Amino acid sequence: MSDEEDRLFVITGGPGSGKSTLIAGLRDAGACVSEESGRRIIRDQTAIGGRALPSVDPLLFAEMMLAQDLQAHRIAQGSGRVVYFDRGVPDVLGYLRLTGIAVPAHMQRAASLFRYSRTIFIAPPWPEIYRHDEERKQSLQEAERTCEAMAEIYTACGYRLVELPRAPVKERVDFVLEASK
Repeated sequence: MSDEEDRLFVITGGPGSGKSTLIAGLRDAGACVSEESGRRIIRDQTAIGGRALPSVDPLLFAEMMLAQDLQAHRIAQGSGRVVYFDRGVPDVLGYLRLTGIAVPAHMQRAASLFRYSRTIFIAPPWPEIYRHDEERKQSLQEAERTCEAMAEIYTACGYRLVELPRAPVKERVDFVLEASK
């Protein structure tokens, strides 16, 4: 692993587990962050009547997530800063496995080539904060399965998972900043 990869940290887990709120807290604390590509794609595709939606064309949705995640990785690598990602390239593989779609070889290669810090933060399911919104349509049970799938894919890709505490945002921010030193 290169020094560049050592400063790229992913926060993964199921939907509704506080990842995006944590990313916002890290940003507010002055950290450099990269927001989740899936939510942006869903908003954009819904606005234009596009097909790259999980409910319409899940493989196209995955391809668009991969393209945006690769771009975000390259930008972060070139920044020279510690960057926290709301999901990473392996999340695309986990998503496809969840949907029962075979992971194309080029996506597997992307997960092998575009690496992050060996430490991956995983947000466990948190029923007390789980909410549906315009982009999040999954049930709590689907969110739990998503978390399990992400844990499996990151472990298979050689990463070490560190579970985030179910705690207020400030405590989570402090935990991540301390654990990523």
